[in-house]
Amino acid sequence: KANGYHHMINYRSEDFVERVKELTDGEGVDVVYDSVGKDTFPGSLDCLKMRGMWASFGQSSGPLPEVNLGILAQKGSLFATRPTLFNYIATRELLEETANELFEVVGSGAVNIALNQKYSLDDVVKAHEDLEGRKTVGCSILKP
Repeated sequence: KANGYHHMINYRSEDFVERVKELTDGEGVDVVYDSVGKDTFPGSLDCLKMRGMWASFGQSSGPLPEVNLGILAQKGSLFATRPTLFNYIATRELLEETANELFEVVGSGAVNIALNQKYSLDDVVKAHEDLEGRKTVGCSILKP
């Protein structure tokens, strides 16, 4: 909540689909941005309104199973996308535009970026193991 969220749901300890339905009076949400992957699919789709958008951009819990696109019709004519950053910064111009937008938002104070983990360069292997083992939250940095 300190970062501006109105509600928080821990998908590991709550039924996140039921919680979303409760918070939206059964309507669902317009968009789900899913960085988790295997552990939240297909539940993420069940959180959407009819004609909602599912943006799957990560797989911290593992890759998704094969997806039959018919599930999108069954669950309400849903839309799906699998964006990757590299398509949004494919040219120098796009990279600079995107970076400038990011720095503007961060510089305005609208977003609070907490550096939750700090590792020395000597501990770079540990940093990678923690990241891969889902032991990190938020930003991690390597320091000399």
